[in-house]
Amino acid sequence: MQLEEIRPADTAKVFSLQDLAELVFANHPIVKQAALLGAEAQSQVLQARGGFDPKLGSDFHRKLFGGTEYYNNWGNELKVPLWPGGIDLKASYDRYVGVYTNPETRTPVNGLAGLGLSIPIGQGLLIDARRNTLRQAKILVTAAEADRVKQINEVWLQAVKDYWNWYYQYQQQQLIREGIALANRRFQATARRAQIGDQAPVDSVEAQITVQDRLVQAAQLQVELLNARLVLSNHLWNKDGQPVELPTYAAPETPVRDTVTRAEYQRLRELASSQHPTLIKLDAKRLQYSIEERYRREMLKPKLNLSGSFISQGNFYQPEVPSYYNFGWDNYKVGVDFSFPLFLRAERGKLQYTRIQIQENQLERQQSQRTIVTQVNSLYNTLKAYEQQLQLQAQTITNQRILLRAELQKFELGESTIFLINTRETKLIELRIKQESLRSSYEKSRAELYYYAGTRSITN
Repeated sequence: MQLEEIRPADTAKVFSLQDLAELVFANHPIVKQAALLGAEAQSQVLQARGGFDPKLGSDFHRKLFGGTEYYNNWGNELKVPLWPGGIDLKASYDRYVGVYTNPETRTPVNGLAGLGLSIPIGQGLLIDARRNTLRQAKILVTAAEADRVKQINEVWLQAVKDYWNWYYQYQQQQLIREGIALANRRFQATARRAQIGDQAPVDSVEAQITVQDRLVQAAQLQVELLNARLVLSNHLWNKDGQPVELPTYAAPETPVRDTVTRAEYQRLRELASSQHPTLIKLDAKRLQYSIEERYRREMLKPKLNLSGSFISQGNFYQPEVPSYYNFGWDNYKVGVDFSFPLFLRAERGKLQYTRIQIQENQLERQQSQRTIVTQVNSLYNTLKAYEQQLQLQAQTITNQRILLRAELQKFELGESTIFLINTRETKLIELRIKQESLRSSYEKSRAELYYYAGTRSITN
């Protein structure tokens, strides 16, 4: 639904809670912003996958002086990182020639082609920096989704509270208007009777005071209703991203007595204790810390990298190349790199810090889970108390109507006064306003119950 669908001709067009949900979930800027969290997390995954991108490198250096070519060096390498074992697949072509080229690196005129592997035997075999980053980035997607749900739930909770506050202000004004109409009708009748001498003039003054008092209340309530409508309009945006205001002729829906059953309460309790966005995010952090701990343990190992490649004359693809210059077990390069810090203070410190973070996460989750479940229990108890109050309030209103009718009958018989009738009627209006206040509070608490359970009563 769009607000443009509510036309002035549609007097008192109902703007329902479902209408509000459609507008908020479709157009609210924070809801749209929350949707970007998933895309942001996916971009982090893409960035982490960059650690496994094949890399092509090339360098060229040449020196020519006094008619002598000192060196002409051209090196090329394609490195393809592999997921298992932190292995790098390498393909190379080097051509190092010249009078003063280092004999260790000198190649035939056609250059040397190579194909080999670099394998971490110690540190980096089970997990390395790039695998650690990618695994944590994937978990970040789950945390981002939990953040998205939580932000949308927060927006919706505030929107629902503002909606039912608008409902309460609207109902107050309607009841006072009804009271003004009744008091004015009574004033007109009393004034006519006073003119013909059937009633004391002071009774018409009493009736007029009641009208004036209710007009003052209506003026104040009109301001409060206007402000409540403006606050609710903060959540309303059109499809073009422009803020819109709720029309003055829009009316709220009447709440349906949809009580939260015991079975629904148990479902919400289980949902809160296991699937609440806050807990999901903490669980995601725990998984990230676990991966980080595994990586930090891996860093305690010595660095021992084995590299080797088969080499061949650069024009190995030509048939005239002798076999002893082609790829084979007799033509290779091999190397071993080893390093190990003697005290491992940096590595042990980082591992200790990660383990502390894991403990903090566990404690935070325990407390968060208990707080969330306690809030759900508390709000359910609040709802049940409101249900009892609403039932009693309805009975009180019924009894007050009986008293008012009896007072009117006594007045017709000359056994009562305008003052007593106004008192009975004012009390009835106050009781009905209290009833609407309880309904509004009930619906707000119901929305809070679903919020603290990590969900919404109305979904997009």
